Amino acid sequence: MSTATPIPETVELTGDDAWETLRDAGRGRLLKDAFQRMRYADGFSHARSMAFLTTLVLVQGTIAVVGLASVLGTNRLTHGIVNAIHVIAPGPSGRILTSAVSQARQAGVSGDKLAIAFGLVGALVSGTTAMAQLERGLNRLYGIERDRPALQKYGRAFGLTVTAGLLLAAAFLAIGFGPAIGRAFGSEGADTLWSWLRWPTAVLAMSAAVALLFRWCPRRRQPGWSWLTFGSSVSVLLWFLITLAMGQVFRLSSSFGDTYGPLAGIVALQFWAVLTAMALLFGGAVSAQLEAVRAGRPAPADPAPGASSAEFRPDRRPAMSA
Repeated sequence: MSTATPIPETVELTGDDAWETLRDAGRGRLLKDAFQRMRYADGFSHARSMAFLTTLVLVQGTIAVVGLASVLGTNRLTHGIVNAIHVIAPGPSGRILTSAVSQARQAGVSGDKLAIAFGLVGALVSGTTAMAQLERGLNRLYGIERDRPALQKYGRAFGLTVTAGLLLAAAFLAIGFGPAIGRAFGSEGADTLWSWLRWPTAVLAMSAAVALLFRWCPRRRQPGWSWLTFGSSVSVLLWFLITLAMGQVFRLSSSFGDTYGPLAGIVALQFWAVLTAMALLFGGAVSAQLEAVRAGRPAPADPAPGASSAEFRPDRRPAMSA
């Protein structure tokens, strides 16, 4: 059961309030309290559950898209998928996905059709379950003890799988097919401009997807988009840093593959998925904590037995940042 302090709904707040509250609270203090809120809400356990489902979505979704590319006879699409995987999933975690690509391409046309069917259905089921798990995790961060009724919960989760999935697919296209999209403009100037814009485009699409999840997943009336922007930005930034750091580690170290052998890809994919899920929930905790500060309930948790009342006073406001 969550022990995070419940946050009153403050839907009347404006964008100016969000930035003023962020400035007054101090970014360092806000991030520290958000980490405490995530810990009290058992966010790391929810992240582990989401990580398992994320790996299923990645593998099944990759096989479905490659099956579609093979049926259409588009090798360029397959190469773009491989390129995107190398960028998005670092080291051995990416290699296990590219192995799925190779296996799907070797299956033949009949196998491709089965790959599309089973991969698409599996990805939608896994994605819906992951979104339902995300609702549970975000609810606990806001101090909400009960999720929506099952039909509402999974119906909304399916809708978010499709909508947020489209934004993530746009980021995927910008990363994996950036050069091909640039050449399609037929202009050297447009190609050069796109080469500079494709990464910001991918980041914006990912940020919008995360903000969409933060807005519609929790079982409460959320405030305006500006209140969710900082948290979603934190999630995307952490994902980028995690992916970059793991890629560098795997590139510079050969002991990981020697240690885990044929299981290196599975271990790396799971490890990367866990850290990615933690980054997502931490961004949600940042958004929740920012609203908690504005509502006058900045303490991440209620006082434990024997704890100092001054330490957890509900109306305590953070010190003003310099």
